[in-house]
Amino acid sequence: MARNRIQFQKGYSLVQFIDEYVSEEKCTEALFRWRWPNGFVCPRCEHTGHCRHQSRWS
Repeated sequence: MARNRIQFQKGYSLVQFIDEYVSEEKCTEALFRWRWPNGFVCPRCEHTGHCRHQSRWS
């Protein structure tokens, strides 16, 4: 299995990881920034608005 480049960063300790991603909200924000570094833009219509759903099934 390939090593995760985020998980195995040199000089990035478990304590630092926990400090940075202490809550689900912080993890979600980081994933959003990584996925859309220049902000969200719809690939179909290029609209920049978005919303976040609490759950897919509600």
